[in-house]
Amino acid sequence: MTIALAKRIPIVQGDFAVSDQEGAVISTVLGSCVAACVYDPVARVGGMNHFLLPGNPDRGGSDQSRRYGVFLMEKLLNAMFEKGALRKRIQVKLFGGAQVLDARSDTGRKNAEFATNFVRNEGLELVTTSLGGLQGRRIEFEPYTGKARQKFIGMAVPEVEPKSIKTELESAGDVDFF
Repeated sequence: MTIALAKRIPIVQGDFAVSDQEGAVISTVLGSCVAACVYDPVARVGGMNHFLLPGNPDRGGSDQSRRYGVFLMEKLLNAMFEKGALRKRIQVKLFGGAQVLDARSDTGRKNAEFATNFVRNEGLELVTTSLGGLQGRRIEFEPYTGKARQKFIGMAVPEVEPKSIKTELESAGDVDFF
């Protein structure tokens, strides 16, 4: 029996990947960022993106578009359509949006809200979400089958102060060291 090795496709912030190859696995690690796993069950094509910021990039000529949700959602969907996906069949799973830093602005929550609203406004089917919380996530997505796996990583809460342990040493008399 021959077992084919899965093709690993890691993505990072501001990136996306699409595949229709059986055995391919797209993966990423998220904190406050959000990843959309998008799948067409008839065309058997899927993809994932990883965006850092919600909404649109500023219009001041910045080359930071790849960091924003709108840019990466549109790039991902267009790449899916090029491989035969149809809008009416697309299923979406959303992950991430954790509050991993103690900051005044909750970027994770804003990313999660943006992603959810984008999917609804585009008329896409939102199959499942795992958004928010205090932990990062490692996501693996099989674009050929639409299966997604999530593993929580790290904690963004302060560690408990360790308890001091009192020990009393028993006197053993004189000791000679060699």
